[in-house]
Amino acid sequence: MSEIGSLLLEGLGNAALMAWQIWWALVLGFAISAMVQAWAPRERIEALLSGPGAAPIARATGFGAASSSCSYAAIAIGKSLFQKGASSAASLAFQFASTNLVWELGLVIWVLMGWQFTLAEYLGGVVMILLMWAMLRLFVSKQLEEEAREHARGADTGHEHHMASTALPLREKLTDSQSWSDVAHNFRGDWQMLWKEIVIGLLLAGYIALLGDSFFNGLFLTGAPPVVQTIWGAVIGPVIAMLSFVCSVGNIPLAAVLWSGGLSFAGVLAFIFADLIVLPIIVAYRKYYGNAYAARIVALMFVTMVFAALIIDVLFGAVGLIPSVRPTTSDIFGSVKLDYKAVLNAIALAAFIALWMITVRRGATDPVCGMSVDKRVALTSEVDGTTWYFCGPGCQEKFAADDGGRGG
Repeated sequence: MSEIGSLLLEGLGNAALMAWQIWWALVLGFAISAMVQAWAPRERIEALLSGPGAAPIARATGFGAASSSCSYAAIAIGKSLFQKGASSAASLAFQFASTNLVWELGLVIWVLMGWQFTLAEYLGGVVMILLMWAMLRLFVSKQLEEEAREHARGADTGHEHHMASTALPLREKLTDSQSWSDVAHNFRGDWQMLWKEIVIGLLLAGYIALLGDSFFNGLFLTGAPPVVQTIWGAVIGPVIAMLSFVCSVGNIPLAAVLWSGGLSFAGVLAFIFADLIVLPIIVAYRKYYGNAYAARIVALMFVTMVFAALIIDVLFGAVGLIPSVRPTTSDIFGSVKLDYKAVLNAIALAAFIALWMITVRRGATDPVCGMSVDKRVALTSEVDGTTWYFCGPGCQEKFAADDGGRGG
C-alpha cells in the first residue's frame, strides 16, 4: 500500500477510535438535552428576555443552557429573540449559553480531556457572558442595535429548529407517550443538525494528529516562555476555530488533539469558545444584521473569548487545576476492547435506536430540509389535499415560495 493510502487509513482509524471513545457520551448528552428541551417550561420566554437589566441576561443564559448545542440553531434562535424585542446582550447571552453551558458538550469534554476542562468550559461560558454584557456598549451603540433589529426583521427567517414540548406536569410526562415523542423528535432533530459537524470534527482530529510534534511546536511556540505561550494560545485558538469551519460539539475532538499537541490551556479554551465565530456563521451574521453590526459583535465575541480564556487560565493556575500532564495521541484515540466503555456504547446504541424509531412511527419529514418533525407540533401547509409538515417558518416559507413544492 502507498504511503498516502496508509496515511488515509490511519487518519480514518483515528477518527473511528475517537468516535468509539465518545459515542455513549454523545447519546447521553443529546438525550438529556432533548428531555430538557421537551419538558422545561418556556411560557412567555420572549417577553422575559426583553428589557434592560440583569434579569433578562440571567433568563437568556438559563434558556440557552436548556437548548440544543447546535451553533447554527443557536444563532437562528438568537436572531428570532432579537427580532421580537430581546436586547443584544440577552440574545448574545443566549447564544453563548447554548454553545458553552449544555450537557452534551460538557460530557464529551470530560471524556476526552478531563473534568478540569469541563469545569473550565462552564465557568468560562459564564465569564464570557459577563464580559460581553460589560463591554457591549464599547462595540455596539443603541442606535446601531436598533438598526440591526430592523434589518433582522426583514431578513430571511432561516432554519430554526422547532422544539417539541408538551404542557404537562413533569411526573405525568415521565409516563406520557406523547411527551417521550417530544423527547425523541428533539433528540433526532439535534442529531440531524449536528451529525456533519461531529463527523468533520472527528476526521479533522484524526488527520491533524498525524502532523507530528514539529508542526505543533512551531505553531504553538512551545519553546517560548509560559506567559507568551498562554497569551499566544488564547489569540491563535479562536483563529484556528474560525478557519476549521467546525463548531458545536464537533470541535471537541480537535480541541483534544490541540491540547495533546502543546496548545496552552487558555488556547484550548479559547478554541472551544470560538464556535460562534466560524466563517459560515459570520456570513450568517452579515445576512441577519447587516455588515456594521455583524463586524462589531464578531469583534466583541473574539475579545470576550480571548479574555475569558485568560481569566480562567489564571484562576485555574492559582488553585492548581490546570492539568500538568498532557495526554498522548494514543490516550486520546484509545482502543476498542471489551470493557465498561463497550457496555455503555451498547446501551447508548439501544437508546439511540429506540428514540429514533419513535420518530419514525410518530413523525413526518420536512420536505425542504429533510428533518423529522412531530406531526402534532409541526407547522403545516395543505396543498391539493396533501398535508406537509415543517420544522419551522423558514422551511414553510421556502416551500410556499416554490409554489408548494411544484417548482413553479
